[in-house]
Amino acid sequence: MRITLGVTGGVAAYKAAELVRRLQQEGFSVQVVMTRGACEFVTPLTFAALSGQKVITELFGDSSGGEANLESAIEHIAVAQRTDLLLIAPATADIIAKFARGIADDFLTTLYLASTAPVVVAPAMNVNMWNHAATQENVEMLRARGVKIIEPAEGYLACGMTGPGRLAGQEDILAAVHEVFKAQRDLEGETILVSAGPTCEDLDPVRYISNRSSGKMGYAVAEAAARRGAKVVLISGPVNMETPAGVERIDVRSAEEMHRAVAERFPAASIAILAAAVADYRPVERRGEKIRKANAPLTISLEPTTDILAEVAKNKGRKIVVGFAAETDHVAENARKKLSSKNADLIVANDVTAEGAGFDQYTNVVTLFSRDGRDLALPKLPKSEVAQRILDEILRLRTLLYAPAAARHSNV
Repeated sequence: MRITLGVTGGVAAYKAAELVRRLQQEGFSVQVVMTRGACEFVTPLTFAALSGQKVITELFGDSSGGEANLESAIEHIAVAQRTDLLLIAPATADIIAKFARGIADDFLTTLYLASTAPVVVAPAMNVNMWNHAATQENVEMLRARGVKIIEPAEGYLACGMTGPGRLAGQEDILAAVHEVFKAQRDLEGETILVSAGPTCEDLDPVRYISNRSSGKMGYAVAEAAARRGAKVVLISGPVNMETPAGVERIDVRSAEEMHRAVAERFPAASIAILAAAVADYRPVERRGEKIRKANAPLTISLEPTTDILAEVAKNKGRKIVVGFAAETDHVAENARKKLSSKNADLIVANDVTAEGAGFDQYTNVVTLFSRDGRDLALPKLPKSEVAQRILDEILRLRTLLYAPAAARHSNV
């Protein structure tokens, strides 16, 4: 496995030299990318000697004024394509801010934007810089995008202050790297169907009935599943979201269109995660012309839409089917009822009125209600992390429900 190690300009840059050694001892191939600031603390020659590979310090050509060429101009793309993991250690407040805001003004920041590999960031900085609201906001933005943040250690810092800000220990960094690689490919061979976003039920050419779903949760699940090796088919209602890398996306608008798309793709899937907020009702009649305003009440007749979750789950066989429940009250009671009545294996439920759990946010607060009776309440987490926990629970549940009895009880 190939790791690109980004080293940025902080006192802790010298610790990255030993980290290269440890990663190599763990069997990883390591190429180092250094920022200009990092070169003020450790020479590129040090990392070249340790890694046995070219150390990249400039986006175009070399820092000695050598002539740039096409190879150097697109090198960040080549490195991005061959990288299995991008590890930044140490990560300064500056590089974290650039990653969060999409600034690409050197090789490392450009590489970050060009790469689809998992990213692990180990911050190291002054305690006040770490605690600053701007840094914390940037860190949360990266977490929400699926970046693994290794919290800095507490202790005596080079600036003379004491508190959080020291580069995490090598064992913590190595553990995070192994965790990412372990989770990365455990869904290989699976075909996962994911639905996301709202549906729009047209009243006329101008107006429609919809809901506040942003699609962020469903898209986070699709991206996480693809990163873990699954073939992912994403059926999406109208959202302002980019398609996750490696995911096949099918755009739909109405509940009926989503029903048809799900029904068509479900037979080829091994797991269905139906995160879309599908309209429960649609207009009986769609007007061909705009409904004009009048000084009188307007009555619109509505009819139920197809219950996609129930339709899919009634003939699911050994497939795992997951539904979502956005609630405002009696969350556990309603979720358990839905789990049973829809014949689902897992319901992901949340109280949308709770802080950090509402629509169009980067975080969520959910409880996973499983078919085996387990209720797993999660704290407020980035939706990217919630997605990982949902996938973990699916794998646990399938092993429990469908693995041979001997395998289930082999550790008893």
